[in-house]
Amino acid sequence: MTEPAILANYPGASRWSFGDNPALADELLQLVLDGQKTATCCSYVSYQQEQEPLVGDYNVVLDGRGEPACIIRILSLRLIRYEDVTAEMAALEGEGDKSLAFWQQGHREFFTREGTFSPQMWLVFQQFERVETL
Repeated sequence: MTEPAILANYPGASRWSFGDNPALADELLQLVLDGQKTATCCSYVSYQQEQEPLVGDYNVVLDGRGEPACIIRILSLRLIRYEDVTAEMAALEGEGDKSLAFWQQGHREFFTREGTFSPQMWLVFQQFERVETL
Protein backbone atom coordinates (compact mmCIF):
# COMPACT_ATOMS: atom_id res chain seq x y z
CA MET A 1 0.00 0.00 0.00
CA THR A 2 1.32 3.43 -0.82
CA GLU A 3 1.39 6.12 1.82
CA PRO A 4 -1.62 8.07 0.46
CA ALA A 5 -3.70 4.89 0.39
CA ILE A 6 -2.80 4.09 4.01
CA LEU A 7 -3.60 7.63 5.13
CA ALA A 8 -6.96 7.40 3.36
CA ASN A 9 -7.89 4.82 6.01
CA TYR A 10 -7.74 7.59 8.62
CA PRO A 11 -9.85 10.48 7.29
CA GLY A 12 -9.82 13.49 9.53
CA ALA A 13 -6.87 12.25 11.58
CA SER A 14 -4.85 15.02 13.20
CA ARG A 15 -1.25 15.39 12.02
CA TRP A 16 1.41 16.46 14.49
CA SER A 17 4.91 15.77 15.75
CA PHE A 18 6.21 15.33 19.27
CA GLY A 19 8.23 18.07 20.97
CA ASP A 20 9.05 21.54 19.79
CA ASN A 21 11.94 20.96 17.38
CA PRO A 22 12.87 18.45 14.65
CA ALA A 23 15.51 16.59 16.70
CA LEU A 24 13.11 16.07 19.62
CA ALA A 25 10.34 15.03 17.21
CA ASP A 26 12.58 12.32 15.76
CA GLU A 27 13.85 11.19 19.16
CA LEU A 28 10.36 10.79 20.64
CA LEU A 29 8.98 9.23 17.44
CA GLN A 30 11.70 6.58 17.60
CA LEU A 31 10.58 5.70 21.14
CA VAL A 32 7.05 5.13 19.77
CA LEU A 33 8.36 3.01 16.91
CA ASP A 34 10.46 0.96 19.35
CA GLY A 35 7.45 0.41 21.62
CA GLN A 36 8.98 2.37 24.50
CA LYS A 37 6.60 5.34 24.40
CA THR A 38 2.87 4.70 24.88
CA ALA A 39 1.89 8.03 26.40
CA THR A 40 2.45 11.74 26.03
CA CYS A 41 1.16 14.91 27.62
CA CYS A 42 0.58 18.51 26.76
CA SER A 43 -0.40 21.58 28.68
CA TYR A 44 -4.14 22.04 29.03
CA VAL A 45 -3.68 25.48 27.45
CA SER A 46 -2.13 23.87 24.37
CA TYR A 47 -4.80 21.17 24.28
CA GLN A 48 -7.54 23.80 24.19
CA GLN A 49 -5.81 25.95 21.56
CA GLU A 50 -4.96 23.10 19.20
CA GLN A 51 -8.24 21.20 19.58
CA GLU A 52 -6.36 18.03 20.41
CA PRO A 53 -7.84 14.57 19.82
CA LEU A 54 -10.41 12.72 21.86
CA VAL A 55 -10.40 9.11 23.05
CA GLY A 56 -10.64 6.80 20.05
CA ASP A 57 -9.25 9.31 17.57
CA TYR A 58 -6.47 8.32 15.19
CA ASN A 59 -3.47 10.60 14.74
CA VAL A 60 -0.75 10.74 12.11
CA VAL A 61 2.57 11.28 13.90
CA LEU A 62 5.07 13.22 11.81
CA ASP A 63 8.84 12.97 11.92
CA GLY A 64 11.17 15.95 12.31
CA ARG A 65 10.86 16.76 8.60
CA GLY A 66 7.06 16.83 8.79
CA GLU A 67 6.66 13.47 7.01
CA PRO A 68 4.06 10.94 8.22
CA ALA A 69 5.76 8.15 10.19
CA CYS A 70 3.08 6.23 12.07
CA ILE A 71 -0.55 6.13 13.13
CA ILE A 72 -1.55 6.10 16.78
CA ARG A 73 -4.96 5.80 18.42
CA ILE A 74 -5.78 7.63 21.65
CA LEU A 75 -6.82 5.14 24.35
CA SER A 76 -7.32 7.48 27.30
CA LEU A 77 -7.08 11.09 28.37
CA ARG A 78 -6.50 12.24 31.91
CA LEU A 79 -6.49 15.77 33.27
CA ILE A 80 -3.81 16.01 35.96
CA ARG A 81 -1.59 18.65 37.54
CA TYR A 82 2.13 18.58 36.69
CA GLU A 83 2.98 18.05 40.36
CA ASP A 84 0.68 15.01 40.56
CA VAL A 85 2.18 13.00 37.67
CA THR A 86 3.26 9.62 39.03
CA ALA A 87 6.37 7.55 38.36
CA GLU A 88 4.19 5.05 36.51
CA MET A 89 2.85 7.75 34.22
CA ALA A 90 6.35 9.11 33.57
CA ALA A 91 7.57 5.61 32.66
CA LEU A 92 4.80 5.27 30.04
CA GLU A 93 6.28 8.28 28.24
CA GLY A 94 9.40 6.15 27.73
CA GLU A 95 11.93 8.99 27.89
CA GLY A 96 15.46 8.86 29.30
CA ASP A 97 15.74 6.41 32.20
CA LYS A 98 11.91 6.46 32.48
CA SER A 99 12.12 7.93 35.99
CA LEU A 100 9.86 10.59 37.41
CA ALA A 101 12.89 12.83 38.04
CA PHE A 102 13.94 12.64 34.38
CA TRP A 103 10.36 13.28 33.27
CA GLN A 104 10.01 16.29 35.57
CA GLN A 105 13.25 17.90 34.40
CA GLY A 106 12.55 17.44 30.69
CA HIS A 107 8.93 18.54 30.92
CA ARG A 108 9.73 21.52 33.15
CA GLU A 109 12.16 22.68 30.43
CA PHE A 110 9.64 22.03 27.64
CA PHE A 111 6.74 23.81 29.36
CA THR A 112 9.04 26.70 30.33
CA ARG A 113 9.90 27.11 26.62
CA GLU A 114 6.17 26.97 25.89
CA GLY A 115 5.59 29.69 28.51
CA THR A 116 3.11 27.65 30.55
CA PHE A 117 5.17 26.02 33.32
CA SER A 118 3.94 25.96 36.88
CA PRO A 119 4.00 23.01 39.31
CA GLN A 120 0.22 23.46 39.56
CA MET A 121 -0.36 23.64 35.79
CA TRP A 122 -2.94 21.32 34.29
CA LEU A 123 -1.75 18.69 31.83
CA VAL A 124 -3.66 16.41 29.49
CA PHE A 125 -2.01 13.00 29.79
CA GLN A 126 -2.73 10.81 26.77
CA GLN A 127 -2.19 7.08 26.50
CA PHE A 128 -2.08 5.66 22.98
CA GLU A 129 -1.34 2.61 20.92
CA ARG A 130 0.68 2.49 17.71
CA VAL A 131 -1.67 1.15 15.07
CA GLU A 132 0.48 1.30 11.97
CA THR A 133 4.00 2.28 10.92
CA LEU A 134 4.24 4.08 7.59
